[in-house]
Amino acid sequence: MAAAYGSARATCRPVSPSPVWRSFRRDGDNVPVTSVRAVTVLGSTGSVGSQALALAAAHPGRFRVVALAAGGADVALLARQALAHRVQVVAVADESRVTALHAALDDAHGTVLAPAPRPRVLAGAAGVTEVAAWPADVVLNAITGSVGLAPTLAALAAGRTLALANKESLIAGGPLVRAAARPGQIVPVDSEHSAIAQCLRAGSAGEVRRLVITASGGPFRGFRRDELAGVTPQQSLAHPTWRMGPVITVNSATLVNKGLEVIEAHVLFDVPIDRIDVVVHPQSVVHSMVEYVDGSTIAQASPPDMALAIAVGLGWPDRVPEAASGCDWACPRCWEFAPLDEEVFDAIRLARHAATVGGTAPAVLNASNEEAVHAFLGGRLGFLGITETIATVLDDHLAGGVQPVRTTAEVIETEAWARARAQALIAGHERTGTAS
Repeated sequence: MAAAYGSARATCRPVSPSPVWRSFRRDGDNVPVTSVRAVTVLGSTGSVGSQALALAAAHPGRFRVVALAAGGADVALLARQALAHRVQVVAVADESRVTALHAALDDAHGTVLAPAPRPRVLAGAAGVTEVAAWPADVVLNAITGSVGLAPTLAALAAGRTLALANKESLIAGGPLVRAAARPGQIVPVDSEHSAIAQCLRAGSAGEVRRLVITASGGPFRGFRRDELAGVTPQQSLAHPTWRMGPVITVNSATLVNKGLEVIEAHVLFDVPIDRIDVVVHPQSVVHSMVEYVDGSTIAQASPPDMALAIAVGLGWPDRVPEAASGCDWACPRCWEFAPLDEEVFDAIRLARHAATVGGTAPAVLNASNEEAVHAFLGGRLGFLGITETIATVLDDHLAGGVQPVRTTAEVIETEAWARARAQALIAGHERTGTAS
């Protein structure tokens, strides 16, 4: 099956570029975009969503925001965004927040420079899914969690270009997304996968030897495994490069985030797992690389900032001028690269195993990790217990055989089982005092 994004064959033999690959290569087409692109932003009150709206506001000749959706934790911000961008429709996932959103829309009328039409308001998961299929050119899915899978599928079914920042769509529902996407319909927004997408424009499918994903190494770069046993949540949250939410910051410390990115790259670019490497790059300036069969490696470099990846996602295949700051080549710089010690950080091995097995295994890995991270942050599980919990839940799941991913309901059911099993393991550790 052709991947949703592009196809890079495992063989090193040159092959004719597939229709998928051609849809992403410019092949001499340098005609600039002349029309304003209609954009829907899902997860608009989060970091990625807010940055996307700022980009659209800074480039009114390129983007026009037509629809928004958010969870409902900050309806005041959602209302201000809706009126400032004069959107047609806004959805709040938490149905209990609908009344508060209406009130916030009333209050926000005085905060915008010009009177704005009141948008249509939708509620619940069905409302968010409806917004995902709203008439638009591009849908940015920046929702957090597996609840983002249904909107992803809705946007694809409606024929929208999908700028994808919801990793669970690919981790938990990869086969569903691959089956739903037409060639060239998905543009990745994660900085690593955006970098790979940009680097892949340098060659044809048969010329790709391997993908190289970079990792900062997190706060525990260079640690031995025994040194990780006693690290605290506070130490884990002290990331040296990026400022992120607590769960993803811990994922960076355990390197689970890189394992998930390996799975995402496998699904997006159709590259075999054994041709996707992870290397440590503490400066986080080179976001990823593509190695070609002739020995050439193409790297994408920019300061550690999500603004560029968001702009690439919304503007693809064209670039958005002044979307982000570039590297300052007038200042001396030293970029370091080192192999990742997968014996110390075993999350990569677990992710490769889950991806190789396929089916519901990646969903189990992701859900069990989230439960283990919450337990670690709550002081109920040790740092090493995170990947130990993942490994046990994954083994228990696979003992019953590999299960295919056929529906979103099955994904939700599988994740619920994995969370319950992880919680039971963590509770057992607490009772016996054996948490790692």
